[in-house]
Amino acid sequence: MSKVNATIVTSSATDRIGTERIGKLLFDFSMPAIIGMLVNAIYNIVDRIYVGQGVDPLGIAGISLIMPIMMILMASSMLIGIGANSLFSIRLGEGRSDQVEKIMGHAFVLLFLIPGVVIVFSFIYLDEILLYVLNASETVFPFAKTYLRIILYGGIFSAMGPGINHFIRSDGRPRTSMLTQIIGAVINIILDPVFIFGFGWGVAGAAWATIISQFISFVWVIGYFNSRWTSLRFRVRSMHLEAPVCFQILAIGFAPFVMQLAIGLVNILLNRSLFRYGGDIAVASMGIVYSILIVIFMPVQGISQGVQPIIGYNYGARKYGRAKKAFKWAVIWGTVLVCFGFALFQLFPRFFIAMFRNEEGPLMDMGGRALRICTLFFPALAFQIISSTFFQSIGKPLQATVLSLSRQILFYIPLLFILPRFFGIWGVFSAMPAADVFAVLLSAGITLRELKRMK
Repeated sequence: MSKVNATIVTSSATDRIGTERIGKLLFDFSMPAIIGMLVNAIYNIVDRIYVGQGVDPLGIAGISLIMPIMMILMASSMLIGIGANSLFSIRLGEGRSDQVEKIMGHAFVLLFLIPGVVIVFSFIYLDEILLYVLNASETVFPFAKTYLRIILYGGIFSAMGPGINHFIRSDGRPRTSMLTQIIGAVINIILDPVFIFGFGWGVAGAAWATIISQFISFVWVIGYFNSRWTSLRFRVRSMHLEAPVCFQILAIGFAPFVMQLAIGLVNILLNRSLFRYGGDIAVASMGIVYSILIVIFMPVQGISQGVQPIIGYNYGARKYGRAKKAFKWAVIWGTVLVCFGFALFQLFPRFFIAMFRNEEGPLMDMGGRALRICTLFFPALAFQIISSTFFQSIGKPLQATVLSLSRQILFYIPLLFILPRFFGIWGVFSAMPAADVFAVLLSAGITLRELKRMK
């Protein structure tokens, strides 16, 4: 990058990250991310709502069943996007602006290559994955195959758009980053009823609406980096991969990548347990519950994404007090948010289930009870999520990976095998809050120790 461009990058929107009041800074960075992630939550659940209300409840089970594949695609996007974005923020804080566009160029190439491998492999072994890995039943298989095949057509855009969008936020423009998510979600919401009901495409219509909206979001993100609003550009000379830069990106992004893979693995094991102890209705019920929980998880992730460049920049600039203060306020905001969700889900569970299938029966009964059980220890989760982001932000991937994996791998998977043996289908649902308790205790021990060492 030229000296002029480097000056522009470090002296305009990013300077305030190291000087402005933390409360206002966190609000400015997190609120657009919260809105964007909340819209993104709607983005993720609107297909299930339309399919559940207008097609078939088993369509919800079909969409839920293929979520591990979508999570793997998302994981590959997070591996590069979050890893490069964290490195991007640290280098800005250190004043090493000459490295910024090189990091961006490497991220662009890696976001094409790694998800591409996942997509090609999934296409080749589509039926085998659905039947033997995801354990699709005869009644759910047609819905799952139709949806997944179409989603894979646009898989590259679903990975590259969110991955590149991280750089917009770290470039000091969180509201522009938010617009990326809003544009895609609004288009998806508009196209869903047109394709599902207007054209009569059913589950296929939901999938086409999703990939078209993701493609438009990708075009928007690329457009930003060719606009007058930023001096940053994706340049060909920055896209020649260098092993040290690739390694740094992958190392920092490894924690959220593995966490997302772990969620995919847990999802596979969970669906198998659900089908074994409760059949297709249990799979559909948990699909609805997960969709509802996303409405709270995504905004907490928004706070987490908003605080990441603040912690990273100030840590790189050795302003440790500001980094710790940003972490504290992020945890407070996130906790307030999840407590609000906890109260709603405990008091009105059937109202939320009815959004997906408004009729009395086994799905309503099982879904309502499952929602209450799964959210029993919800209030403590914000601390666990933001603690992992804290270690990503300061460039400590080992701790971040441990915290990311603790809830899903160390605790949730063993509990999924143990509790159902004693409590059947309700043991499957109870594994989630039990894992939450252990994960929060572990996160508290590791994070508080690190905070004391930052002087």
